[in-house]
Amino acid sequence: MRVFLDTNVLVSAFASRGLCADLLELVLLEHDLLTGRHVLRELAKALREKLRLPATRVAEIVEFVSGDAVQVVQMPVAVRARVDRDDALVLGEAVAGRADVFVTGDGGLLSLRSLDPLRIVAPRQLWEILRRGGE
Repeated sequence: MRVFLDTNVLVSAFASRGLCADLLELVLLEHDLLTGRHVLRELAKALREKLRLPATRVAEIVEFVSGDAVQVVQMPVAVRARVDRDDALVLGEAVAGRADVFVTGDGGLLSLRSLDPLRIVAPRQLWEILRRGGE
């Protein structure tokens, strides 16, 4: 399965041990992680400003995510969804990367449910899908 993790899921994965960290590990071990240039910029900013991590640690995390991703999307496609500009860029990266699933904790994005054929799910939903062995 080609999985695109939203910035908030990645931040949570590195902020504390829990569902998002376990989900990232499972995706890296058994599926294809996709990310985008815009997500990597948002990730670096959130790690610096919200988690107050040192610049060297931020660089290590961004390098890890981009290095373990099977694809880093450089150019998003335009998406037709009523979301803000940043969310549209992130969704556009997921669509451009031909992700099967977009994982987010953002309620507004979750309410979309899909951008055919891209499924939009919460971390817990994807965890349950993957643990059942389904796609």
